[in-house]
Amino acid sequence: MARAIKINHVTVIVDNLEKAGEFYEHELGLEPLAAFRFDYPVMFFKFNEEQQLHISEWEGDKTSFRGHICVQVDDFNSIFFRMKELGVIDIHPWGKVRKLPDGAMQMFVRDPAGNLVEISSVPGSEVDPKIFEDELYEEGLYVSNRNDFRGFRSDNATLYHK
Repeated sequence: MARAIKINHVTVIVDNLEKAGEFYEHELGLEPLAAFRFDYPVMFFKFNEEQQLHISEWEGDKTSFRGHICVQVDDFNSIFFRMKELGVIDIHPWGKVRKLPDGAMQMFVRDPAGNLVEISSVPGSEVDPKIFEDELYEEGLYVSNRNDFRGFRSDNATLYHK
């Protein structure tokens, strides 16, 4: 039986290709790539040697309140302060900026089209103490108050595995 082996790309829908493209290129540092000659507005970006982000412009509200992509960044401190300056940190769907039990930092931001993007650091990365004092930071895991504990859980869980 065939098995999925990795994520090749993620596509998010945007309402303004150029504005969203500038966000992913200039704020998240992704490298633009040539896209196929589709008959609709689209941009491809390089995450690394194997993974891409595709953005495509379509009319109408196609965003999700909680659904998101997660990107790992090399400098959580600078991106936190930049996203705060831009006013795009969204604490409503998954709570405030947090340090996860595995040591990774986590925050959620909205791109210009309203797509939710989780930004995380590698566990153990140095964190500016000002972040822990910021009103957008909260200790502990996000609590939904749903009290529905289905699914596989562990005290050793992590966003990063080999």
